[in-house]
Amino acid sequence: MSSGKVLLGVLAGVAAGALIGILFAPDKGSETRKKIVEKGEDYVDGIKEKVNGLIDDLGKKMDGVKAKVDEMASAKTKTEEPKVSTN
Repeated sequence: MSSGKVLLGVLAGVAAGALIGILFAPDKGSETRKKIVEKGEDYVDGIKEKVNGLIDDLGKKMDGVKAKVDEMASAKTKTEEPKVSTN
């Protein structure tokens, strides 16, 4: 199972638990709705941070791959001998 699916499952479980906890709390409806909105915003912020981190990591890996490809391409051009014309 990929780590992305595990992370998504954990986040869904935490969100469901928090929502159930808030819904069964003995608060007024307006307070409960306010808490749900605040928790939702917190979870969205956390997910945005994780996605941004994954995008940064992917960008760094892509830069590394590009550098290796460029290095291999320049090494190949250096090893190719130019054709000499016999006029």
